[in-house]
Amino acid sequence: MISEWLVWSVFLLPVAAFIVISLVVRPLFNRYAVVSGLILIVCLTISFLISVYVLAIVASGVNLVFEAHDWLILGSAKISIGLLVDSVTAIMLVVVTGVSLLVQIYSLGYMKGDPSFCRYYAYMALFTASMIGVVIAVNIVQLYAFWELVGVSSYLLIGFWHERSSAAAAAKKAFIITRIGDVGFLLAIVYLFVQSDSFGAIGLNSLHIPDIWIAAQPLAAGGAALLGGTGLLFLTLGIFAGAAGKSGQFPLHTWLPDAMEGPTPVSALIHAATMVAAGVFLVARLYPVFEQSSDTMLIIAIIGAVTAFVAAALGLVMNDIKRVMAYSTVSQLGYMMAALGLGAFGPAMFHLFTHAFFKALLFLCAGSVNHAAGTFNMQYMGGLRKSMPITYVATIIGALSLVGIIPFAGFWSKDEILMSANVASNLTVISVGTIVFILLLAGVFLTALYSARMIHLTFHGQFRGGGTREISDAESRGVDLGPNVSSHVHLAESPILMVVPLLILSFLTVTVGYISNPQWVKSVFGIPKHWITEFLIESLPAYLNMHSLEFDPLVAVISTVIVLIGLSIGSWVYLGSRYASPNPSEDPISRLGPLYVILSNKYYIDYLYENIIVRKLFYTAIVGISDAFDKYIVDGVFNGLGIASKKLGRALTMLQTGQVQLYTIVAVAGTIILLAIYLASGSWN
Repeated sequence: MISEWLVWSVFLLPVAAFIVISLVVRPLFNRYAVVSGLILIVCLTISFLISVYVLAIVASGVNLVFEAHDWLILGSAKISIGLLVDSVTAIMLVVVTGVSLLVQIYSLGYMKGDPSFCRYYAYMALFTASMIGVVIAVNIVQLYAFWELVGVSSYLLIGFWHERSSAAAAAKKAFIITRIGDVGFLLAIVYLFVQSDSFGAIGLNSLHIPDIWIAAQPLAAGGAALLGGTGLLFLTLGIFAGAAGKSGQFPLHTWLPDAMEGPTPVSALIHAATMVAAGVFLVARLYPVFEQSSDTMLIIAIIGAVTAFVAAALGLVMNDIKRVMAYSTVSQLGYMMAALGLGAFGPAMFHLFTHAFFKALLFLCAGSVNHAAGTFNMQYMGGLRKSMPITYVATIIGALSLVGIIPFAGFWSKDEILMSANVASNLTVISVGTIVFILLLAGVFLTALYSARMIHLTFHGQFRGGGTREISDAESRGVDLGPNVSSHVHLAESPILMVVPLLILSFLTVTVGYISNPQWVKSVFGIPKHWITEFLIESLPAYLNMHSLEFDPLVAVISTVIVLIGLSIGSWVYLGSRYASPNPSEDPISRLGPLYVILSNKYYIDYLYENIIVRKLFYTAIVGISDAFDKYIVDGVFNGLGIASKKLGRALTMLQTGQVQLYTIVAVAGTIILLAIYLASGSWN
């Protein structure tokens, strides 16, 4: 049995690293900045090993139950601090600590020489600790506190190079848009707080996550059935709003691509294991509640499928390799959300697990090519496969897993989602399941297409000059590219500290999918069928009666054929020297005409938000009306009172001339007037 403090140490170790780096290393030993990275790496190594041990214990069938500690009591509502360790927690702890550990090792080489090296590792320690806090939280208020810390940490890291206006703007954009979703999450928590009396009447805590599960269960299943109807719809939509903001679901996805302004290892951590994973995890953590609201599940499935499709289409026209991967992340998160909306809990979380490895791999490969070419713009790359063979092979492995080619990890998890969508469609012509299935298949094709484009623009053909050429072209147009583009071009493989994480992630990308192989592979490798899916489902209440699907060869063949068609078209268009110029107008994708314009402008959603809603509607209308009200009503009233007081004062000053004769005349006149009034009233009688 594992002690409670051993599990807490997974969280406390990166917290300790944050404190030591911030208060000791940075102010006292900043000249030895590399120590900050080593401290965090050691702490995360221990956290990772403990996480693996926790996973092994939970997988063996031992339930880790720890009593929550009361912190604050408000009326009948009790806010407690504690651990919720189930199969989902165990998997997520391994993902967060493992991916973060590899990212921190990679960062030693990538961030070398940066003057804010210590600050970077302090922020990364806080970021990792915050996500671990979200994963282990047993109380929804406790979860929300760490949820907001994740948002703060992402703000600090996206705007890490805050001297650049683009980085500062991207950080603010991410913070504001995710806060929009978090308002819904907060309202949902307030609703649960209001229900504390009803929960308390039957011995439940309205803020305790396992008790919320029980409250959502129907009476027939032994639950309390306290949550239902409009209240349940309000609760689940509010929670999903928070998840949609963090996980970049349409239409709150616009912050994610701009988050690429942060250092590349930060992008890898955000997109693989921390911030964007938090949204999917939140829905999964409260899945027993969502499952009781069919309307919310329908909304989640549709939004997820739409996100998967529209984001994949945007990945086609991006020239920044990190932005291609950013939209790829948005699209893959859409697959996970769609799966959750369809009731495919296990496949959704399994895809979150595999996605963490191959997406971290792809982002770190992007940082590797930037280290060599001095730019993230694929139009100025090309021919790098000869000088960067390890990075090239690692990118191929990550891309093949992303598109879902057997035997890579992405194939097993993606196909489980597609199988779930196929079953949900019931082969009917018009149904939500059918629409979701079609959109997800279309997303598969687009994913293969932009992956082929990315690989060929980056690694094939002839080298097109890198950052040196891009800076020269920008200067001729009078454009300032900022420090994201460097004239330093070094066409060679990255340093060993950057290469080793690529090799480890490549190995994991190839192998982790086998833990969920179908029956026909079990006989060869002796691996239990759908082990991870069944293991994840164990965290759900038994009354849901969930189980994994049997492997469907037809769906696998269909998705693989679609992938091969997409890869073939992309390769045929971009292969060799067909695209040898960095001029965007000569990119074959630009021949899509009006569609290319729409996609290049990101469906004009950013224009809608920033120009129509913020500048015109908010600034012109709301701010204009507020300004007019302040100027003409508020200022008018108080300025009017001031003017009236001033004039009255001036009138009164005429009575205070300082002339004694005038005072005597006024006194005599007053006396005569009072005497006349007295005599006229007849009071003398």
